[in-house]
Amino acid sequence: MRKIVLQMVVSLDGYIEGPNRELDWHLVDEELHDHFNRQLGAMGAFLMGRPMYELMAKFWPTADQDPLAPRPMIEFAAIWRDMPKLVYSRTLERADWNSTIVRDVVPEQIEELKARPGGDLSLGGAGLTAVFMRYGLIDEYRLYVVPVVLGNGKPLFPPGTPRTDLQLTETRPFGNGVALLRYQRPAA
Repeated sequence: MRKIVLQMVVSLDGYIEGPNRELDWHLVDEELHDHFNRQLGAMGAFLMGRPMYELMAKFWPTADQDPLAPRPMIEFAAIWRDMPKLVYSRTLERADWNSTIVRDVVPEQIEELKARPGGDLSLGGAGLTAVFMRYGLIDEYRLYVVPVVLGNGKPLFPPGTPRTDLQLTETRPFGNGVALLRYQRPAA
């Protein structure tokens, strides 16, 4: 059975974007980008909320057309365009690049999706993550902790997030100081 995998870059104090929505603190160098490409390229689909989809759709569909784009970015542009995407939104009218709009998170539909053959399912976006957590649908958490304290911004896990007990399955430091903390839900 496929897993729902949350994969997010997060500051040391738990934020996924700064107070003005800035992401300039992400330390994605070639080593980390290659790692992301291997991880995400093996997925069966991307599950994302509207804000994450709109952020990604502004850049990745044509990122490989920039003659100065580094190799990992060119590779990820193709991964992003080609990967099936489920965009969870009640307001989005249209989504391109192999995307399907889904209006609501229905746990039974997620379980059916997990039962299909193919790679794991990558979950992105804080709002959608909160909904998936509320339903207990996330199987694995891959948090890429950047060595920066932002002090304010959008938290990955806002106040009121339900308690979720996890088991550490992997730690990995990268040369730029980012550390992967990989957790999974304990077997029932």
